Amino acid sequence: MNKKLCFVFAAWMAVPVALLAQEKSPPAAPPANPITASEKGFYSFVSTAVVGAAEKMPEENYSFKPTPEVRSFGQLVGHVADASYMFCSQAIGEANPAKNIEKTKTSKADLVAAIKDGVAYCTKAFGAMTDAKGSQMVKMFNFDLARLTVFSINTAHTDEHYGNMVTYMRLKGIVPPTSENQPPAPAPK
Repeated sequence: MNKKLCFVFAAWMAVPVALLAQEKSPPAAPPANPITASEKGFYSFVSTAVVGAAEKMPEENYSFKPTPEVRSFGQLVGHVADASYMFCSQAIGEANPAKNIEKTKTSKADLVAAIKDGVAYCTKAFGAMTDAKGSQMVKMFNFDLARLTVFSINTAHTDEHYGNMVTYMRLKGIVPPTSENQPPAPAPK
Protein backbone atom coordinates (compact mmCIF):
# COMPACT_ATOMS: atom_id res chain seq x y z
CA MET A 1 0.00 0.00 0.00
CA ASN A 2 2.81 2.42 0.84
CA LYS A 3 4.51 1.75 -2.53
CA LYS A 4 1.28 2.52 -4.41
CA LEU A 5 0.70 5.67 -2.38
CA CYS A 6 4.28 6.84 -2.96
CA PHE A 7 3.95 6.16 -6.70
CA VAL A 8 0.68 8.13 -6.94
CA PHE A 9 2.17 11.01 -4.94
CA ALA A 10 5.32 11.08 -7.12
CA ALA A 11 3.26 11.00 -10.32
CA TRP A 12 0.97 13.72 -8.98
CA MET A 13 4.00 15.96 -8.18
CA ALA A 14 5.66 15.32 -11.53
CA VAL A 15 2.74 16.70 -13.58
CA PRO A 16 3.06 20.35 -12.42
CA VAL A 17 6.84 20.22 -12.75
CA ALA A 18 6.54 18.93 -16.31
CA LEU A 19 3.96 21.60 -17.16
CA LEU A 20 6.10 24.37 -15.72
CA ALA A 21 9.12 23.16 -17.64
CA GLN A 22 7.13 23.32 -20.89
CA GLU A 23 5.86 26.83 -20.20
CA LYS A 24 9.30 28.32 -19.59
CA SER A 25 10.45 30.54 -22.38
CA PRO A 26 13.73 32.37 -22.63
CA PRO A 27 13.68 35.65 -20.69
CA ALA A 28 13.06 38.77 -22.73
CA ALA A 29 16.07 40.93 -23.38
CA PRO A 30 16.16 43.96 -21.09
CA PRO A 31 15.74 47.39 -22.70
CA ALA A 32 18.93 49.17 -23.70
CA ASN A 33 18.53 51.66 -20.82
CA PRO A 34 16.44 49.88 -18.17
CA ILE A 35 16.86 52.45 -15.39
CA THR A 36 15.96 55.38 -17.63
CA ALA A 37 13.05 53.44 -19.16
CA SER A 38 11.69 52.56 -15.72
CA GLU A 39 11.95 56.13 -14.46
CA LYS A 40 10.39 57.53 -17.64
CA GLY A 41 7.52 55.04 -17.41
CA PHE A 42 6.69 55.95 -13.83
CA TYR A 43 6.95 59.68 -14.60
CA SER A 44 4.57 59.16 -17.52
CA PHE A 45 2.00 57.56 -15.21
CA VAL A 46 2.27 60.25 -12.52
CA SER A 47 2.35 63.20 -14.91
CA THR A 48 -0.66 61.86 -16.83
CA ALA A 49 -2.58 61.78 -13.53
CA VAL A 50 -1.61 65.39 -12.72
CA VAL A 51 -2.64 66.64 -16.17
CA GLY A 52 -5.88 64.69 -15.86
CA ALA A 53 -6.60 66.31 -12.48
CA ALA A 54 -5.86 69.78 -13.87
CA GLU A 55 -8.22 69.15 -16.77
CA LYS A 56 -10.97 67.62 -14.64
CA MET A 57 -11.17 70.24 -11.88
CA PRO A 58 -13.75 72.89 -12.86
CA GLU A 59 -12.40 76.41 -13.33
CA GLU A 60 -14.45 77.76 -10.41
CA ASN A 61 -12.46 75.44 -8.11
CA TYR A 62 -9.04 76.63 -9.26
CA SER A 63 -9.05 79.22 -6.46
CA PHE A 64 -10.17 76.66 -3.86
CA LYS A 65 -8.01 76.30 -0.73
CA PRO A 66 -9.00 73.82 1.99
CA THR A 67 -7.43 76.25 4.51
CA PRO A 68 -6.11 79.80 4.02
CA GLU A 69 -2.48 78.75 4.67
CA VAL A 70 -2.13 76.38 1.69
CA ARG A 71 -1.89 76.81 -2.06
CA SER A 72 -5.05 76.97 -4.12
CA PHE A 73 -5.68 74.16 -6.59
CA GLY A 74 -4.53 76.44 -9.43
CA GLN A 75 -1.38 77.35 -7.54
CA LEU A 76 -0.63 73.63 -7.12
CA VAL A 77 -0.90 73.15 -10.89
CA GLY A 78 1.40 76.12 -11.48
CA HIS A 79 3.84 74.93 -8.82
CA VAL A 80 4.12 71.48 -10.42
CA ALA A 81 4.66 73.09 -13.84
CA ASP A 82 7.39 75.35 -12.41
CA ALA A 83 9.09 72.41 -10.70
CA SER A 84 8.93 70.28 -13.84
CA TYR A 85 10.89 72.87 -15.78
CA MET A 86 13.30 73.46 -12.91
CA PHE A 87 14.12 69.79 -12.22
CA CYS A 88 14.20 68.59 -15.82
CA SER A 89 16.32 71.51 -17.06
CA GLN A 90 18.75 70.81 -14.22
CA ALA A 91 18.85 67.10 -15.11
CA ILE A 92 19.87 67.82 -18.70
CA GLY A 93 22.10 70.82 -17.99
CA GLU A 94 19.99 73.52 -19.64
CA ALA A 95 18.84 76.90 -18.40
CA ASN A 96 15.31 76.81 -17.01
CA PRO A 97 13.07 77.88 -19.93
CA ALA A 98 9.99 78.80 -17.85
CA LYS A 99 9.68 80.36 -14.42
CA ASN A 100 7.04 81.83 -12.11
CA ILE A 101 4.05 80.03 -13.62
CA GLU A 102 2.51 79.68 -10.15
CA LYS A 103 2.74 83.43 -9.60
CA THR A 104 1.73 84.62 -13.08
CA LYS A 105 -0.97 82.25 -14.36
CA THR A 106 -4.43 82.05 -12.82
CA SER A 107 -6.91 80.80 -15.42
CA LYS A 108 -7.58 77.11 -15.85
CA ALA A 109 -6.76 77.30 -19.57
CA ASP A 110 -3.36 78.91 -18.92
CA LEU A 111 -2.49 76.53 -16.10
CA VAL A 112 -3.55 73.39 -17.98
CA ALA A 113 -1.46 74.55 -20.94
CA ALA A 114 1.49 75.24 -18.61
CA ILE A 115 1.37 71.82 -16.94
CA LYS A 116 1.06 70.09 -20.32
CA ASP A 117 4.04 72.08 -21.61
CA GLY A 118 6.07 71.27 -18.48
CA VAL A 119 5.32 67.56 -18.86
CA ALA A 120 6.22 67.72 -22.56
CA TYR A 121 9.52 69.40 -21.66
CA CYS A 122 10.36 66.64 -19.17
CA THR A 123 9.29 63.92 -21.59
CA LYS A 124 11.60 65.41 -24.21
CA ALA A 125 14.40 65.58 -21.65
CA PHE A 126 13.89 61.89 -20.85
CA GLY A 127 14.04 61.11 -24.56
CA ALA A 128 17.67 62.18 -24.76
CA MET A 129 18.67 60.38 -21.55
CA THR A 130 20.49 57.07 -21.25
CA ASP A 131 21.59 55.13 -18.19
CA ALA A 132 25.18 56.21 -18.87
CA LYS A 133 24.24 59.91 -19.13
CA GLY A 134 21.95 59.48 -16.15
CA SER A 135 24.87 58.42 -13.98
CA GLN A 136 26.69 61.71 -14.62
CA MET A 137 26.73 63.99 -11.62
CA VAL A 138 25.19 67.47 -11.43
CA LYS A 139 25.09 69.98 -8.59
CA MET A 140 21.63 70.62 -7.14
CA PHE A 141 20.74 72.19 -3.79
CA ASN A 142 24.45 71.97 -2.86
CA PHE A 143 24.42 68.20 -3.42
CA ASP A 144 26.14 66.16 -6.11
CA LEU A 145 23.36 64.07 -7.65
CA ALA A 146 23.14 61.74 -10.62
CA ARG A 147 21.07 63.16 -13.47
CA LEU A 148 18.56 60.31 -13.15
CA THR A 149 18.20 61.10 -9.44
CA VAL A 150 17.12 64.62 -10.37
CA PHE A 151 14.48 63.11 -12.68
CA SER A 152 13.43 60.84 -9.82
CA ILE A 153 13.08 63.83 -7.47
CA ASN A 154 10.84 65.48 -10.05
CA THR A 155 8.68 62.36 -10.28
CA ALA A 156 8.39 62.16 -6.48
CA HIS A 157 7.55 65.87 -6.28
CA THR A 158 4.89 65.54 -8.98
CA ASP A 159 3.40 62.53 -7.20
CA GLU A 160 3.43 64.34 -3.85
CA HIS A 161 1.40 67.21 -5.26
CA TYR A 162 -0.93 64.87 -7.12
CA GLY A 163 -1.83 63.62 -3.64
CA ASN A 164 -2.69 67.20 -2.65
CA MET A 165 -4.76 67.61 -5.80
CA VAL A 166 -6.66 64.39 -5.03
CA THR A 167 -7.58 65.73 -1.60
CA TYR A 168 -8.84 69.01 -3.08
CA MET A 169 -10.88 67.13 -5.67
CA ARG A 170 -12.38 64.78 -3.07
CA LEU A 171 -13.34 67.78 -0.90
CA LYS A 172 -15.25 69.11 -3.91
CA GLY A 173 -16.92 65.74 -4.57
CA ILE A 174 -14.88 65.02 -7.71
CA VAL A 175 -13.39 61.59 -8.41
CA PRO A 176 -9.66 61.98 -9.23
CA PRO A 177 -8.29 60.45 -12.46
CA THR A 178 -6.52 57.51 -10.83
CA SER A 179 -9.73 56.45 -9.07
CA GLU A 180 -11.93 56.51 -12.16
CA ASN A 181 -13.19 53.20 -13.54
CA GLN A 182 -12.13 51.28 -10.47
CA PRO A 183 -13.98 48.04 -9.86
CA PRO A 184 -16.63 48.38 -7.17
CA ALA A 185 -15.71 47.28 -3.68
CA PRO A 186 -17.05 43.86 -2.76
CA ALA A 187 -20.31 43.93 -0.86
CA PRO A 188 -19.98 43.20 2.86
CA LYS A 189 -20.98 39.66 3.80
